[in-house]
Amino acid sequence: MRRLLALVATLLALRPAVATDPYALFDWDVSYVTAAPLGVKQQVIGINGKFPGPVVNITTNWNVVVNVLNDLDEPLLITWNGIQHRKNCWQDGVLGTNCPIPSGWNWTYEFQVKDQIGSFFYFPSTGLQRAAGGFGGIVVNNRDVIAVPFGRPDGDITILIGDWYNKNHTDLRKMLDEGKDLGMPDGVLINGKGPYRYNDSLVPAGIEYETFNVHPGRTYRIRVHNVGTSTSLNFRIQAHNMLLVETEGSYTTQQNYTNLDIHVGQSYSFLVTTDQNASSDYYAVASARQVANESLWRHVTGVAVLRYSNSGGPASGPLPDPPQDQDDRSFSMNQARSVRWNLSAGAARPNPQGSFRYSSINVTQAYLLRGTAPVTIGNRRRAALNGLSFSPPETPLRLADAYGVKGVYTLDFPDRPKQGAPPRVGRSIINGTYRGFMELIFQNNDTRMQSYHMDGYAFFVVGMDYGEWTEDSRGTYNKGDGVARSTIQVYPGAWAAVLVSLDNVGIWNVRSENLDSWYLGQEVYVRVVNPEETSNKTEASIPDNALYCGQLHKYQKEQTPHHKMGMSGAAARSTPAARRLILTALLLVGSFVLAP
Repeated sequence: MRRLLALVATLLALRPAVATDPYALFDWDVSYVTAAPLGVKQQVIGINGKFPGPVVNITTNWNVVVNVLNDLDEPLLITWNGIQHRKNCWQDGVLGTNCPIPSGWNWTYEFQVKDQIGSFFYFPSTGLQRAAGGFGGIVVNNRDVIAVPFGRPDGDITILIGDWYNKNHTDLRKMLDEGKDLGMPDGVLINGKGPYRYNDSLVPAGIEYETFNVHPGRTYRIRVHNVGTSTSLNFRIQAHNMLLVETEGSYTTQQNYTNLDIHVGQSYSFLVTTDQNASSDYYAVASARQVANESLWRHVTGVAVLRYSNSGGPASGPLPDPPQDQDDRSFSMNQARSVRWNLSAGAARPNPQGSFRYSSINVTQAYLLRGTAPVTIGNRRRAALNGLSFSPPETPLRLADAYGVKGVYTLDFPDRPKQGAPPRVGRSIINGTYRGFMELIFQNNDTRMQSYHMDGYAFFVVGMDYGEWTEDSRGTYNKGDGVARSTIQVYPGAWAAVLVSLDNVGIWNVRSENLDSWYLGQEVYVRVVNPEETSNKTEASIPDNALYCGQLHKYQKEQTPHHKMGMSGAAARSTPAARRLILTALLLVGSFVLAP
């Protein structure tokens, strides 16, 4: 009941905003649930008892309120992959900016999806928890007054693909802490379910699989997110073309793919027309890519079923082939280069995406970020960028700035790898220039595929190639229609370059999306400060419900862990008095959507 009263207080506090943008309210209980996606019972992370979590379906400029109860036995943070949190890194949900929610505690996220549209996802960001679940899709729709560059689809389907281990996330953490590799995953899940039994020798009986029910002759928007641990996946639907229309908040030039490589942390949306005959169901497949020997990974394949309403029978026979490019390492990279910005489409605003001419802006800062295979630093296995392995401080960086706490971090992150310097653990971050234009070059000197993500921004993907990046590489950049997104793949022995306009004040995470590399320290933060700030015009004030930890723990007001109270959060929500409180608050506030 106490948790519910806090939620009602939040609703009432938002009452003055009735005349502006709507609010969407979500009430989440994050807890362990038992599941057996690959036939082995294990502890996974669910939201309101469901694995995966619910889809957050909202519209651009809406305000989002997510009331989170941490029912895990360890601290929790939720981050919102690709949501920019304009002026509001306080809601970003990573250790560099936020104290984690203690076990049994409640905390409410509040942010606006300002001028954003597209396909994103959320996940728990601490301690490898994403490897256990807690993830779900985010759909940010256009306002009705803004044109969409394609006809209205007949349906919208969210698909979460990702590699999966039968070990829980605490066992995987222990492996990394002991200096071990995670090894080959046990399978690939599609929407939290194992593979359809397309092959009796590879897939055991009794595994629950995902079915996408569709009607013939219609067009569906399919949003695909790679929420896995570290494996790039090729996604394809048997006998169907996938018309790519959007990635991570940007409309793309529209082109058909029979398959597309989707790397860890990336999101794409396609239009798929159900124009085939319905003699049988069709396979939807997610299989490992950019691995040493794909034939050894055959059992690590996710298979779902696309079922027409007039289907004549189950899917059978071999799976559709992945790209046969074993001797052509340029195939996947050329496919990635083919994803371009649609310069004539609007996005969240009426002006065309291409009205921002990034090639005409002078670069003010440039950083070459070199990632290598994990190394031993101080008897611990660590991963690094430019020889620096980041160790999250007890006092989050942005909180330390707000309270003038010194010595939490340094601003001496090198703009190039230092030759001959031994790798070390540190808390050095990048000092970004407000309203500057930054070039980030990711150099992958590891033998594994990597993905890199930047919170708070969408960056322009302007180049990628094999070999070492040099100054001459700028001559190969795409200066016209490089797509704007937040996660970029970097092939082994290759580089990728992005440009980003530093107009969002805050401290923002740049990380490997591969969970093992991220856990071992392959991340850095970019600090963007407006030196002329005298109010909260360019950055929101610290929220009233901010959590405090580390050197600022003395400011934290204690909560009674909910499991020590007489009633759980779920039980409190189910009482008639609880429902009456919510309804009363909604009637008072007005412009709200109460989400499941």
